[in-house]
Amino acid sequence: MSSQLPALQLVIPLLSAPLCFLIGKARIAWAIATLASWACAAIAVTLLLRVNDGSVIEYAFGNWPGPWGIVYTIDRLNAFVLVIVSGIAAVILPYSWPSVCREIPPRLHVLFYTALLLCLSGLLGMTITGDAFNLFVLLEISSLSTYTLISLGKDRRSLTAAFQYLVMGTIGGTFILIGVGLLYMLTGTLNMADLAHRLQPLEGSRTLQAAFAFLVVGFGLKLAMFPLHLWLPNAYATAPSVVSAFLAATATKVAVYAMLRFLFGIFGADFTYNQMHLQFLLVPLALMAILFASMTAVYQRGVKRMLAYSSLAQIGYMLLGIGLANLHGLMATLLHLFNHALIKGALFLVMANIFYRAGGTAINHVTGLGRQMPWSMAAFVAGGLSLIGVPLTVGFISKWYLIQASIDRGWWLITAMILLGSLIALVYIWRVVEAAYFKERPPDQPTVTEVPLWLLIPTWVLILGNIWFGMNAEFTAGVAEAAAATLLGER
Repeated sequence: MSSQLPALQLVIPLLSAPLCFLIGKARIAWAIATLASWACAAIAVTLLLRVNDGSVIEYAFGNWPGPWGIVYTIDRLNAFVLVIVSGIAAVILPYSWPSVCREIPPRLHVLFYTALLLCLSGLLGMTITGDAFNLFVLLEISSLSTYTLISLGKDRRSLTAAFQYLVMGTIGGTFILIGVGLLYMLTGTLNMADLAHRLQPLEGSRTLQAAFAFLVVGFGLKLAMFPLHLWLPNAYATAPSVVSAFLAATATKVAVYAMLRFLFGIFGADFTYNQMHLQFLLVPLALMAILFASMTAVYQRGVKRMLAYSSLAQIGYMLLGIGLANLHGLMATLLHLFNHALIKGALFLVMANIFYRAGGTAINHVTGLGRQMPWSMAAFVAGGLSLIGVPLTVGFISKWYLIQASIDRGWWLITAMILLGSLIALVYIWRVVEAAYFKERPPDQPTVTEVPLWLLIPTWVLILGNIWFGMNAEFTAGVAEAAAATLLGER
């Protein structure tokens, strides 16, 4: 059975989704989805421990080895991302039942769990596959289910947000498909390892350069790279709270990983940096994302929308790490995939707690909750400190390596802008803290109490993760450093 773990990583949630739909009972669907997520998390951790010594696991479907058949390849990098995605799902799905009951009509509960499992399947499959076209197919599975999940929001604007994401996501998927098609036309293969080998003598090809451009733009749309980000604020702000937490912690991270796999695993660092000069595109766009998205977050009245714009800034930090084109920069990007998942997963679960009691997540709903929901608001403060980058939190670890990368390049202005982004984050986090702790509850808002324990536990699991991995970063930093060195061809 242990030899089948790579296949089971995808098969378990993929088969659980139709099972939930066929059974048609909401509580049973929730139980199946929860058990499936726990199984995926256990498999992901097992795979990471197996490959953490630098080994690589290959699983050939039907015993057809690559490049003839579809092969799943597990190394330190994608095992790390598997742990992020499945771990977040394992925490959020037990939490989801009371939150879903409050925000989604009962007739749609089974559809919700079916779509969430399909989304999880697509994200895990994108991470583990070694076939470029298979990655596109799994990307579409996750995208189509994401559109459905966003549209289930209580606010009617969620339908508009889902449609907007559908349009932009379809454009992004089309660009990715064109890029993959051009690579296939050049090489006659879709296996990623074989592609990397066959592209080496073709580095001067205009077709190869066009494929590179299509893929960068396509993945840029999927990961909400500035200025291709217009779908994200509305999607995160209007989706059901559990969906916002899951997507903010996983979807954009997998898109960043997929782009990294193409940039470094297929095209190679030399082609990416020295021939296509991608750093000259990524660095300015990343800095604009960090500053403009952070400043926009300051003026938001809805806290979920504020956190959505904050996510755009955090994506900017990840892209900046890629653009810095050195080991510490790429290491910071990989670390922030994990760290930001912990941060945003926790903060959006706090928003789900507030919605559960107050019926909304605008600033006026949060005002005065410091005394009425002390544990939830304490979790927001801790998550906010991590988002700012205060020492002893995971946010500090990411920014420390990012600053070190900018210093290594001698780009002191970028160092200053990273620090400025953190100061702006302090401003918009403080707005919420000030409203919760230093203002009285508005007369038009009901008096509320703390959420039940089964909602607090998953929230605080992620918050404690923010603190634990901020104080004990040896393992995550070690995995990120080894994976970054492999991507850059230094190992």
